[in-house]
Amino acid sequence: MSKKKQNRKTALRVTEGVTSAPSINPRLKTSKRRKRLSVEAYVEGVRAGDRVVLGQAITLLESTRPEHQAIAQEIIDRCLPHTGQSMRVGITGVPGVGKSTFIEALGTHLTARGRRLAVLTIDPSSVSTKGSILGDKTRMPLLAADPNAFIRPSPTAGSLGGVARATRETIYLCEAAGFDTVFVETVGVGQSEVAVHAMVDFFLLLVLAGAGDELQGIKRGIVEMADALVVTKADGANVEKANEARREYRNALTLFPPKESTWRPKVLMCSAFTGEGIADIWKTIDAYRDHTTANRFFEKNRRHQARGWMIHTIEHHLRAHFYAHPDVKKAMARIEKEVADGKISSFAAAQQLLAIYRGESI
Repeated sequence: MSKKKQNRKTALRVTEGVTSAPSINPRLKTSKRRKRLSVEAYVEGVRAGDRVVLGQAITLLESTRPEHQAIAQEIIDRCLPHTGQSMRVGITGVPGVGKSTFIEALGTHLTARGRRLAVLTIDPSSVSTKGSILGDKTRMPLLAADPNAFIRPSPTAGSLGGVARATRETIYLCEAAGFDTVFVETVGVGQSEVAVHAMVDFFLLLVLAGAGDELQGIKRGIVEMADALVVTKADGANVEKANEARREYRNALTLFPPKESTWRPKVLMCSAFTGEGIADIWKTIDAYRDHTTANRFFEKNRRHQARGWMIHTIEHHLRAHFYAHPDVKKAMARIEKEVADGKISSFAAAQQLLAIYRGESI
């Protein structure tokens, strides 16, 4: 291009652009990775009620890495003598019943009276991405800011029925940290309730009024497990419907066989919005503990639960070990294809894989 053309005036002006911000925070490059504590430091931190250390210990429990599992188990063993003092309450109900709102209302009622509360919530993991939102703290803002409360959301991570694998061990850690009350909130009415029922002292079922046939949407087995039913949202124009639902549930419970604990389940109603009925619910839980302590069912049930979770843990590790076996992994795709193609039955295929796992010739 000639010098004359270069000097030619034009209306076009080219300005320098703004430098794009880095997509990754540059400070992350210089940040130091959090140093893992010793087992002794974890135990001391948990026992001192350090929430950061407690959270880190729970993360180790939830990890699937063998080295993390080994550390977590040692922490649990060291904390075990300091567990067992809390009242463990399972809370469940159909979606929309207001579990988080109810937990916050009952929880703040307890912390205001000097109790220390740990809330363990089970957050469903996505089937496709395996991720979880873990947003329970946003639904309980008052408890999240309460110095006497600790909220820990955990992903289901594909565990049976939506119950996080390490929930029971997390209860132990919270008890060792000085929490005298533990709430376990389940995903919803389903298989997870059976697992939660096997790790708590008192099982609370929240139900809605005016949702059609009061027993239609809830499995009979869930109602049978409940130590108390609470009709929620009993305020305003809904009070009359709540009273009617309470009568129907009371009548229905008379048809169920008596519980081994000899406790007769109560049907209550409350409003988490106004606070009406919240105090009566905790009085009922206290009455249950007094009743079952007097007839020794409380301790008997905990011993039975501990044995059950030992068997559950064995089954979990056997399952994991089976699928991790190199020969099983090698044969799995071939045998699965034979089953899909109809060449062998599912039962014969299972026998083949078990024989491979045991090292037997087939």
